[in-house]
Amino acid sequence: MCGRFVITHPDAALARLFGARPANDLPDTPRYNVCPTQPVATIRSEGGTRLLAPMRWGFLPHWYKSETDGPLLINARAESVATKPAFRAACRERRCIVPASGFYEWTKDDEGRRLPWYIARPGGAPLAFAGIWQDWEREGRAHRTVAIVTTEAAEDMATLHHRCPVVLEPADWALWLGEAGHGAATLMRAPAPGTLAWYRVDPRVNSNRAEGPGLIEPLAA
Repeated sequence: MCGRFVITHPDAALARLFGARPANDLPDTPRYNVCPTQPVATIRSEGGTRLLAPMRWGFLPHWYKSETDGPLLINARAESVATKPAFRAACRERRCIVPASGFYEWTKDDEGRRLPWYIARPGGAPLAFAGIWQDWEREGRAHRTVAIVTTEAAEDMATLHHRCPVVLEPADWALWLGEAGHGAATLMRAPAPGTLAWYRVDPRVNSNRAEGPGLIEPLAA
């Protein structure tokens, strides 16, 4: 799964990388502890134009009567996203990309304490998470919301955690965004072994209020 992530790459750099037009209301960067329900930058395609714009992280199905009317849907499982009522229309019609510099996962020690790990590309290049989005509105409150698609982790990462975000490579972006015909389902697979690397980081990140570059510094042995 993916429950927290990091985005340090500037908006202008992301706009160039993805060939997208940036909105004026993107969240500030860098952010070292992006949490559910916060706004996140996303890329979607409208009429052949890519847009870099914010969405609320936490997918709200259209039948939710309030933001807390059901489970907080921050992730969508690749195995069921095309058939689950909450996600199936978005999977067909409203796919997007969530850029990230890295993300966190946790293991536990023998005493049950949560041990955080930072996961990123070995060279530091941005990650492109597969996402799906949904507009939601009730009683004057409106959100454009997003969930990150996850899948079973590849063999190397499965030693750390059994789930992983779907990471899209540049050659896959057009297909996922609906610009290159059908077949996006074939992209919902684990990153190839070696795509990601990880190391232990400070347990301060266990708090959703923690922030700052120290959160992604390797933990001293």
